[in-house]
Amino acid sequence: MSRALAADRTSEWNTLTDFGSSLSDTPYIVALTAIAAIAFRLLWKRWLESVFLIVAVWSQSLVFLATTEVVGRHRPPVEHLDPAPPTSSFPSGHVSAAVAFYCGLALVLTTHTRNRALQVVIWVLGVAAPLSVAFSRLYRGMHFLTDVSWGLLLGLVCVVVAARAILFRRVGAEGRPAVALKAQAQAS
Repeated sequence: MSRALAADRTSEWNTLTDFGSSLSDTPYIVALTAIAAIAFRLLWKRWLESVFLIVAVWSQSLVFLATTEVVGRHRPPVEHLDPAPPTSSFPSGHVSAAVAFYCGLALVLTTHTRNRALQVVIWVLGVAAPLSVAFSRLYRGMHFLTDVSWGLLLGLVCVVVAARAILFRRVGAEGRPAVALKAQAQAS
């Protein structure tokens, strides 16, 4: 797949995938996570959503860094359109960061949105960003298909675990999710 994508590169796709890949460059993900965490705190006057997003993004980063130290996989044998970071190819940290941030953001926003059409739009954007990053990383010769697949899985697992542990943990005698109890308390 890497060779086929590299053989069919065009200047238009090179530009588009440069943007797609940059959607989850480390400085952007760190800054966007900080901005979102501050915005959530100011908007909902609590830390629940902010802590969830930070944990989802940071946990994928920690697992990614530990995995790349152990695995040490080389990048595909094609021309790389991006500078290769010092980490190995497996798994894709760009993809796992994109899933953790954009899907985590979508989850938070949709838990506070009643409009079904808006929820669908939020999730379409929340899923489109990591898929764009995944394709971009493949196209640009930075990862094998298995690298981005495991990056998607890593990001998804971190979002689900953080959501169950923080947003949707069962609390109180009623056994209701924490996010529902906090929203109900604010509405009162």
